[in-house]
Amino acid sequence: MSLNPNQNISAADGVIPPSSDPIEVCQPQKAAVFADRARRFDTLAADHSLGEYLRFLGRVTRLQHECLQDHPEVPLPDADALARAAGYGMPPLPVSDWPRDPAWRAHLQRILTGLREGASPEVLAVLDSLAKAGEDELEKLADAVLANDYTGDNAGGLPLVAAALQVYWTHMAAAPALSGLKRLDVHNVCPCCGSLAVASVLRIGGEVANLRYLHCSVCNTEWNMVRAKCVSCGGLEKVSYRHIEGGSEAVRAECCESCHSYLKIAQQDKDPLVDPVADDLATLALDILVDEAGFERAGPNPLFIPGSAE
Repeated sequence: MSLNPNQNISAADGVIPPSSDPIEVCQPQKAAVFADRARRFDTLAADHSLGEYLRFLGRVTRLQHECLQDHPEVPLPDADALARAAGYGMPPLPVSDWPRDPAWRAHLQRILTGLREGASPEVLAVLDSLAKAGEDELEKLADAVLANDYTGDNAGGLPLVAAALQVYWTHMAAAPALSGLKRLDVHNVCPCCGSLAVASVLRIGGEVANLRYLHCSVCNTEWNMVRAKCVSCGGLEKVSYRHIEGGSEAVRAECCESCHSYLKIAQQDKDPLVDPVADDLATLALDILVDEAGFERAGPNPLFIPGSAE
């Protein structure tokens, strides 16, 4: 298995012309985001060395879809709060200090229950530990997930905590009141919840054709960013794309020689069904090789515990 570095991309390649007016921010679609992702996990699992792992994540994602469809009403920022956030260039639903509704913990319990059938002893131990945890402990685990801290004794359960939090934030991000958000001055931060991107997506079709969007790791919001520009430092001159020879043609690692960071880009022109979360987790070998080449990942995938790729 070898890493194939492409030629550096010039600063002008794929950059949106000044006269264009792309859709800046796209809200998640409640009926499709998790349902489509679950189907993608199943497709990717076929004949994959991580097939069992990907199928398990497909089950998790289907449960996320069920939770999202049954989501209760929860408090959202009012018009004044939205106006203040816009005025100060801040996300209106910041994961760092938004007062979480206990609805997310109900989602977690539903996910835990839904995963029990056929679970291995190792998975059952994680499910039992989370099911027995008190409210205070679960809230501390949520704080850890949202701070991208996947250490500690309960690290094995954090992806499931993350799954429940994703449902909660996606429900809020999809609300009509949150429409019309604008990109923030800090280009790699989600304009809805302030999280980092899990990957970027090169879209096809309609008004977003051939445009690159960053995909939020928590609320599934997407925001436009010009191509051939480093997600971390904004550099244009030393961006290159790498992929594994014989691997997925739809997923590449966008690497920056200036800040030595990378983030994957999923290309719908190569595979219209590519998903930024599922395809990211199906290409962990690419992460390993790019890491060995000296690049550091620029955004997390909360469904994955760093260091557990093997």
